[in-house]
Amino acid sequence: MRGRVTITGGTGFLGGYVVEVFAARGYEVFVPRHAEYDLTREADVVRMYDVGRPDVVVHLAAVVGGLGANVANPARFLYDNLLMGLHLIEHAHRRGVRKVVTIGTVCEYPKGSPVPFREERLWDGYPDEATAPYGIAKRTLLVQGQVYRQQYGLEAIHLLPVNLYGPRDNFDPRTSHVVPAMVRKCVEAARRGEPRVVCWGDGTATREFLYAADCAEAIALATERYSGADPVNLGSGREVSMRELIALIAELAGFAGEIAWDASMPSGQPRRCLDVSRAAACFGFRASTDFREGLARTIEWYRRSTDRQ
Repeated sequence: MRGRVTITGGTGFLGGYVVEVFAARGYEVFVPRHAEYDLTREADVVRMYDVGRPDVVVHLAAVVGGLGANVANPARFLYDNLLMGLHLIEHAHRRGVRKVVTIGTVCEYPKGSPVPFREERLWDGYPDEATAPYGIAKRTLLVQGQVYRQQYGLEAIHLLPVNLYGPRDNFDPRTSHVVPAMVRKCVEAARRGEPRVVCWGDGTATREFLYAADCAEAIALATERYSGADPVNLGSGREVSMRELIALIAELAGFAGEIAWDASMPSGQPRRCLDVSRAAACFGFRASTDFREGLARTIEWYRRSTDRQ
């Protein structure tokens, strides 16, 4: 599979790790930067293919955010993510690109999906309302890849990562996901000696988390070893409640105050945990980073980055 790879979203959190992994494996990597290429515009997608001349495309670019950002921007999360995928896959087909790897989301799964989530249950219901627009846009990438495979022979694969975390994440409280948001809250509360931090929901919701560097390795393995039409989960297989997560972050961040829960705010999908057996069987991926160690590295990176400011 060595050759030219275009990685959309390659300047983002996960994208930075993916670029590093593919470069280390000997690929010639092209990263279209958002300032130069607006992938919701078909002309910019065409120009991206002209410049990058890819053999392989890994599509990471997306409008993303935590629960609050999803609730505040449902139309944008649907529209922009749909447009990017539609243009990118259509022009991959027209150019004869060897392989397209689309990155989906655990938000594609139905709200009441039995735990652990298995890929064959993806279409059993509607996603959780709070993140459904984003999840539906990503489901459309899966369908588009499958029908382009059926009609045109395009080799498109679709991967479903769980919540990611790690150093270099987005810690902006307006758009961040739960781990970086709570790392920031707890570290800053400890620095200022605040008596408590407030979290959304009641703490009973569960999530699964995957270290970003592990996810990047999974994407590279899937690109080289997997060619099936069926989606594949990427995760650690470890289910963590929000109460357990926040308690662990607070401990590692040195915050000893009260953790308060605002039950008037949404908790999101009640449970999320993936069956990760297909990834292990199809391309040999198993997460290798211990969750506590990964959180400690993330907290340390945030401390160092804010100490320099």
